[in-house]
Amino acid sequence: MNLEIRYAKPSESKLILEFIKGIAEYELLSNQVVTSEVELYNSIFIEKSAKVIIAFLDNVPAGFALFFYNFSTFKGRKGLYLEDLFVYKEYRGKGIGNALFNYLLAEAKKNNCGRMEWVCLNWNKPAIDFYLSKKAIPMDEWTTFRIDELDF
Repeated sequence: MNLEIRYAKPSESKLILEFIKGIAEYELLSNQVVTSEVELYNSIFIEKSAKVIIAFLDNVPAGFALFFYNFSTFKGRKGLYLEDLFVYKEYRGKGIGNALFNYLLAEAKKNNCGRMEWVCLNWNKPAIDFYLSKKAIPMDEWTTFRIDELDF
């Protein structure tokens, strides 16, 4: 088994969209995916709003992570924000999610980030258990708020 993790290439915008649709299906949120291959290409590779790493198992795309940098006023440094981490069902249990997560931890350290954060759906027990095993601390005292673009 050969596992390679690398940054996505502009020619892989369609693959990134497939991963996004995969995680949306897993999270029962497929109806919320409105982006396109072109929009992802522009946002990730032209505007550089986010970065994507892809895990290939024996040269087959098996998982991905999409992240970006934010800023912590308390730390006075940037942080790495993990938006999505997803591994196709047939590749789960092979250490790919762990490898993607560890890759991001190394990126955060290399880039002098003050922290790494993400959100997880409350019902996603496998993911919660995984994050707890990585010594992540649930931020129960914080509430996530959102205003969608239609409201501003």
